[in-house]
Amino acid sequence: MPQNIKVAVDAVVFGYEQKKLSVLLIKRGIAPYLGSWALPGGLVHDEESLENAVRRELMEETNVTIDYLEQLYTFGTPNRDPRNRVISVSYFALVSPQNFKIDASTDAADVQWFPMDALPELAFDHKKIIDAALDRLRNKINYQPIGFELLNSEFPFSDLEQLYQTILNKSLDRRNFRKKIMSFGILTETDKMHQPTSGRPAKLYQFNAEKYSELLNEGFHFEIKFA
Repeated sequence: MPQNIKVAVDAVVFGYEQKKLSVLLIKRGIAPYLGSWALPGGLVHDEESLENAVRRELMEETNVTIDYLEQLYTFGTPNRDPRNRVISVSYFALVSPQNFKIDASTDAADVQWFPMDALPELAFDHKKIIDAALDRLRNKINYQPIGFELLNSEFPFSDLEQLYQTILNKSLDRRNFRKKIMSFGILTETDKMHQPTSGRPAKLYQFNAEKYSELLNEGFHFEIKFA
């Protein structure tokens, strides 16, 4: 039977800033779902790869450029788009919003960061895509030390703890979390101290990317299990 299937890409860009997790959304400037909020994305051109397509759509609709986007999942329910049969290959990333100056263009009428706990009603099946991306992110931090690029180059351990708690949306056993992370040997203690507005000063640490790379080459397996 003849096929009339189109291929699209959608990007779930999570932001972490001021102890909050957010997601980047665009307001659609065209039908269907005119005026509704949605993920950045669109149809793949005949001559481009999926990776180039998602980077192009992000730049066109949000003015955001991300070096690394991880492929998430393929969504292909027959009626997910009222115009055509569209299969969407989704991607996700975790970034710091302060590093970008967002700006809507092409078929996006607006672009905003929305807190994960206050998302608007979304077009298409984009809520389902965001839920899948969040689930992947929460699983991923169990076996890969993601997120260090979101912290200052030197940070108190409490900032790392807060990052994990924000992504997981739950409190951690602070003593066990610290013991587990420190046992990996991927944090380097500096000779500097952090002075909070209240409370005692705290030591500052750095993520040792070179040490982590060496450990991976030796067969190191990063794993944190949360109850």
